[in-house]
Amino acid sequence: MSRWLRDFFANETTGGIIMLLAAVAAMAMVNSAAQPHYLAFIHAALPGGIDAHFAIADILMPIFFLFVGLELKHEMSHGALALPSQRLLPLIAAVGGIVLPALLYLGITQGEPGLASGWAIPTATDIAFAICVVNLAGKRVPAAAKIFLLAIAIYDDLAAIIIIALFYSDGLALMPLAGAAAVLAAMIAGNYFTAARPLPMLLLGLLLGFLLHAAGIHTTVAGMVTGLCIGKLYVKNTAHQLHPFVAFGILPLFAFASAGVDFTGLTPSALLSPLPLGIAAGLFIGKQLGIFGATLLAVRMGVARLPDATSPRTLYAIATIAGIGFTMSLFIGQLAFSDAAHQHALKLGVLAGSACSAIAGLALLRVGRN
Repeated sequence: MSRWLRDFFANETTGGIIMLLAAVAAMAMVNSAAQPHYLAFIHAALPGGIDAHFAIADILMPIFFLFVGLELKHEMSHGALALPSQRLLPLIAAVGGIVLPALLYLGITQGEPGLASGWAIPTATDIAFAICVVNLAGKRVPAAAKIFLLAIAIYDDLAAIIIIALFYSDGLALMPLAGAAAVLAAMIAGNYFTAARPLPMLLLGLLLGFLLHAAGIHTTVAGMVTGLCIGKLYVKNTAHQLHPFVAFGILPLFAFASAGVDFTGLTPSALLSPLPLGIAAGLFIGKQLGIFGATLLAVRMGVARLPDATSPRTLYAIATIAGIGFTMSLFIGQLAFSDAAHQHALKLGVLAGSACSAIAGLALLRVGRN
């Protein structure tokens, strides 16, 4: 494993722990006398007439996706996804881990009015939390298995951007969309014909974000596109500079703002209602079966082979851990449902499914041997 990847995994573990603490702090405040202070923070009005929720979702989260785009480009240029043979198996696994959770969710929520729009909530994997859990297992997990999980999570994030652009955008405004298309063409041309230095590309990405927002497409798309368009020579350094702000600032802030679930009066029937049950089952059952099943099918058909030194048991544990969907699942959930009742229910489902995936996956890794 390269030094860059070792540092990345170490930083992601620390970032995952900070995110967990932020989420726990949010839940503690909501379920205590501090709840008014938490709600005041979430709904605070900021300069420029925007609120804290908009600032986090539409301004800060695109920076996270900028980092994901840089991460994807680095891995496809110099790292774990540089060769076609390295890209295929995690891509197949990621597709299985997207399709089956969505189908399971739709099956459980079938016939319930207004819930179909949440189908994408259990399809995502949280990179920071997933890597944090894997690293807790220590040397039991081979490096190739960690890279496999990282590749699946990156593909998941790329799929999430496509899903957001196609299914969670408002009615499109044609004039801003035409302007966004022109800016995107300039960015692609700059990446192809020049060294694509970060600063000009970031400025174009900022313009792209404004135009996409005006067109009715979420600004996170601009973040991912910008990361992919920055020149190969600058990707590693730009990602290195950006990572502390994302891992130790943006993601913990998003976790704190999104994980505030009020457990007052919580009953088993609330957890077993269609929305939280569909999400939890999609993350915990759909993810592990989809990834593990798609991977084994590809291996047995001779399309690809298992990652080096990785047993089927370890692979199953990795597939289970991929059901930790925290950040992206909550983010997509906020786009799918805007009312408070659905927001509360989807948070319960995401937390339950992610917690079960983390506990079961870690248990499999710590008990099993390669």
